[in-house]
Amino acid sequence: MDNPCLSCGACCAAFRVTFHASELDSEGGRVPDGLADREGHDHARLKGTDYASPRCLALCGTIGEKVWCGIYSERPSPCREFAPLAEIGNFASACNRARARHGLPPLPVVDG
Repeated sequence: MDNPCLSCGACCAAFRVTFHASELDSEGGRVPDGLADREGHDHARLKGTDYASPRCLALCGTIGEKVWCGIYSERPSPCREFAPLAEIGNFASACNRARARHGLPPLPVVDG
């Protein structure tokens, strides 16, 4: 099965992405500081994900057609953990909630 994440991108334009500030490059992590806003001392969030219609600034391409992450190798832990099994066809229900926000059909869910 082809990885539908490469044409979807709905999760990158559906959820707020908050992560520990230690993941920022200025704190020894890998997430570029320029793509994050600090939330107090301990947390940060990816720019663009804190809106009524979120879209991560690192998301490139057109949702539902062809997408890629501009910081894929530097992405924060919530992005790394969201769909690690998507490549083998296991999708979480949160994936379909994101897809529904963008009018995309659901994928088979394997939760738990």
